[in-house]
Amino acid sequence: MVEGLKSILEFIHSDYNIDTIFTTAEIAIQLPNLPQNIKILEINEQELKKISALQNPQGIIALVKAPTSHTILTNQVAKIHILLDGVQDPGNLGTIIRTANWFGYRHIYCSADTVDAYNPKVVQATMGALSQVKIIYTDLKKLLVECKLPVYAGLLQGKNIYHTTWKNAAFLLLGSEGKGISPDLLPFITHPVTIPGKGSTESLNVAVAAAIFCAEIQRNLDK
Repeated sequence: MVEGLKSILEFIHSDYNIDTIFTTAEIAIQLPNLPQNIKILEINEQELKKISALQNPQGIIALVKAPTSHTILTNQVAKIHILLDGVQDPGNLGTIIRTANWFGYRHIYCSADTVDAYNPKVVQATMGALSQVKIIYTDLKKLLVECKLPVYAGLLQGKNIYHTTWKNAAFLLLGSEGKGISPDLLPFITHPVTIPGKGSTESLNVAVAAAIFCAEIQRNLDK
């Protein structure tokens, strides 16, 4: 379920299939010409509030068909891939997806215990970016065994991110907000990396950390 005109337009112009759009008359006039296979149902504000996941609905909701599967990467893919281990907060996952899209990432690999990417709160936080980023739930340990790529990981103890040299093909592994990276994945880490800080806060929010990592990786590889 996707809410908001901007986000829905992103999905309309993507590979996703839109099933039905529910919209108020006020928002309906702002819609462009849509493919004939998309059903459009005009509803009133009260009806919209009953089906919306938001406290303040934005006048339009789309039902989008979730993909059944995505292709797992191979060793030949020369890119940096984001791996998320147990990220539980929907807002954090949504922000990471939006950030990844900004920096040009097209795939994010998640452990089975990561929050569902199609949770309405996640979808809302992506602001339409989910339409451009494929989210793949898989066994991360099996993936790391099969794909022999360097593994950079965000840890409290590691090399300063600003002194780290990034390879063109690698994994970036980020752990959950509360538990960090799972013990069974730690042996695969080849490059522990930390974001240095000077305050007393115990750790960074995982979505903030992801944004810093993505920005620093791009700066490093663009040299």
